[in-house]
Amino acid sequence: MKIYNTLTKRVEEFMPIDKNEVKMYTCGPTVYNYAHVGNLRTYIFEDIFEKTLNYIGYNVKRVMNITDIGHLTSDADTGEDKMLKSAKSEGKSVLEIADFYTDAFFEDAKKLNVKKPDIIEKATDLIDEYIKIISTLLEKDFAYVANGNVYFDINKIDGYYELSGRNEEDLIVGARSDVLEDKNKRNPYDFVLWFTSSKFEDQALKWDSPWGVGYPGWHIECSGISMKHFGENLDIHCGGVDNIFPHHTNEIAQSEAYLGHKWCNYWVHAEHLNDQSGKMSKSKGEFLTLSLLERKGYKPLAYRFFCLGSHYRNQLVFSYESLDTASLSYEKLLNRIKSIKQDDSIIMEKEFSLYQKRFKESLEDDLNTANALTILFEVIKSNDLNNNTKLSLIEDFDKVLSLDLLNIKEMVLDDDLVIKVEEMIKERDEAKSRKDYAKADEIRDYLLSMGIVIKDSREGTTYEIKEG
Repeated sequence: MKIYNTLTKRVEEFMPIDKNEVKMYTCGPTVYNYAHVGNLRTYIFEDIFEKTLNYIGYNVKRVMNITDIGHLTSDADTGEDKMLKSAKSEGKSVLEIADFYTDAFFEDAKKLNVKKPDIIEKATDLIDEYIKIISTLLEKDFAYVANGNVYFDINKIDGYYELSGRNEEDLIVGARSDVLEDKNKRNPYDFVLWFTSSKFEDQALKWDSPWGVGYPGWHIECSGISMKHFGENLDIHCGGVDNIFPHHTNEIAQSEAYLGHKWCNYWVHAEHLNDQSGKMSKSKGEFLTLSLLERKGYKPLAYRFFCLGSHYRNQLVFSYESLDTASLSYEKLLNRIKSIKQDDSIIMEKEFSLYQKRFKESLEDDLNTANALTILFEVIKSNDLNNNTKLSLIEDFDKVLSLDLLNIKEMVLDDDLVIKVEEMIKERDEAKSRKDYAKADEIRDYLLSMGIVIKDSREGTTYEIKEG
């Protein structure tokens, strides 16, 4: 297995510390709102990574945090407490908000066939662990107290910018909202380990500590959770590229200062999903959630298929046109597989092993999912493979792809899908009236790929679900 390591800036052969168990930590959601589809791309990538490691023979133990302390999203303690803001707007407590959006996140993950991590830990459950780490950092002189807050001194550790590839000259004042904002810092890039002096007027969650009543800094939670479950060493730490700096950079600094040695060997990050105006976020434009895509008639696994068509280290641009294309390809794929009927043929072991080897090699090549899909299409189209060999290979590949390739459910037209179908039929009628027959045929073919047959008559256009 070869994977790109953000720490070394190169593709490396993966060598776990213990061949009997791969220790994998992935950053979880901040649960103040629904995850948008850009967030979900990262979780799909991590799911593929974990399943690939299992597929090629490793036993993976994966831990993920749930950030249920909304005010930890800013290193400088600036801006709004997003958890508290959601609680006030929805008339719930902060913890009720956290529970609600945690459940919503895992419901989205389930729809996308993203496997639940082996261990899920809430940030609020390990306050004592964070206090222990912070106390040791103070004893070892890597941290200091100023105006009631505890800060990590980045000048006390070598290689602070190694992961991000940045340096202090790159961090122009004003480029980050927290630069020079906190006058208690020795260095404007020092980060907070524990707050007692908060800029929030109404702090939602607080705990007792040796430094006063307050709450932990954003970055300490992942270090504490990982060390609780994995001890002093970690094989893989994953997240989105936006986590590289400052979050993962600060995790490395505090963890290695606390432990006195290297902490994690492989840092693996997924690129952004952008909309056509730039990076996707919850604060601009249409809030693109999985539920919204479903309401528009898209299957969640069509979105997973869309993500697998691009390499995880490439930025991916979202548009409804590109999702339409992916949905059409996914439905065609399902229909092709559905036409492969199990028979009395004997599995062709040599050919099976050859295709399986090529599929495995694609995944071992820095998770080349696009090439893995190409091999899947080759299997389906092959004239040299009998049906049972094809079906066995499809079942084998789907252990990683998780596209429900052999679990094809009969279509049910719910109200939202009925609206989408009727809108498309109207669009087709308009195209025909303009004599744009290419567009009309494209819409007809798209509906057919979804299992919907349209029929034209003098009375108008009707449709039905295709049988079989």
